[in-house]
Amino acid sequence: MRRFTRTLITAAVVTGVIAGTAGWASGNTQEAVTGAPAGTAAWRAAGLPDPERTGPAEVARFFAGLSPVRRSELARTHPTVVGNLDGAPLELRYEANARSTRGEFGGARVLAHDPRGRGQVALVYGDLARAEHVAVIVPGSDVDADRVRPLADMATALHRATGGRTAVVAWAGYTTPVGVGLDAATGRLAEAGAERLTRFADGLAAVRPVGAAGPSVFCHSYGSVVCGLAAHGLKAKDLVVFGSPGMRAENVSELGTSARVWAAKDPTDWIDRVPNVEFAGLGHGADPTDPAFGARRIPAEDAAGHGGYFAPGTSSLRAFAAIAEGDVR
Repeated sequence: MRRFTRTLITAAVVTGVIAGTAGWASGNTQEAVTGAPAGTAAWRAAGLPDPERTGPAEVARFFAGLSPVRRSELARTHPTVVGNLDGAPLELRYEANARSTRGEFGGARVLAHDPRGRGQVALVYGDLARAEHVAVIVPGSDVDADRVRPLADMATALHRATGGRTAVVAWAGYTTPVGVGLDAATGRLAEAGAERLTRFADGLAAVRPVGAAGPSVFCHSYGSVVCGLAAHGLKAKDLVVFGSPGMRAENVSELGTSARVWAAKDPTDWIDRVPNVEFAGLGHGADPTDPAFGARRIPAEDAAGHGGYFAPGTSSLRAFAAIAEGDVR
């Protein structure tokens, strides 16, 4: 009874906080960008496989049956489709996105770029085709194609921490919440993001060597909600959440994943003040760092704030690198 009462009180607090900011939050409500990429109408009209009905493995087989000349022709004539088509050859996607982004993202190779809405992008650091290990970082709120620098900094820090041996993808591939409001308190955007993340991982599996390990997926803040909803279908060897408001599950077994699940939260992270409940669609459930959740705990005592987990020299970054490289059991 006490636990039930505490839950109701906490839920009321969450509802009150959101209601109190609803006037502000409603102005920042985001519409999830989903579906086939820009340019798909022309692609379909040319008799090419429908991106919405063709899975990544089928896409990989389609391109495997084309000549190099035909592949390059498609990248030239349909760059926004080829550049975002999970299962298409990596080099071809890089080529197509180089045409549409024109060096916009510095030294990173662009594996995906969707200009719709606020823009989505996936940036690659390292050799994704040949690296033995791959890591994918999923961001939380306020990240998009124009505001990708904090995510890119995480990716480059992890890439350096592994000595450049692990290929790291900064995956801003879903519509993130803006600010702290209804979008951040509900799972609506995370549900759409989970579908895109699952397909992205399937695309990596389709083009990586047969038998290659799945990626380690690092999920920050609201990104951990995305990862929690994707977990049951996500081809990953590790799920690492940090600064998490919850994963929409009460424990690891509810995630329905065979991946190892890890969690980190530093003592100064403001996320610790967010109630860990899910009530009437608000909130994201249990704290993944709670021992009862069942995740493996990652030390993060020397990280600072909500975004400090990848700071050089921190125990959290060292642990992340070890997980990415498969050096922990």
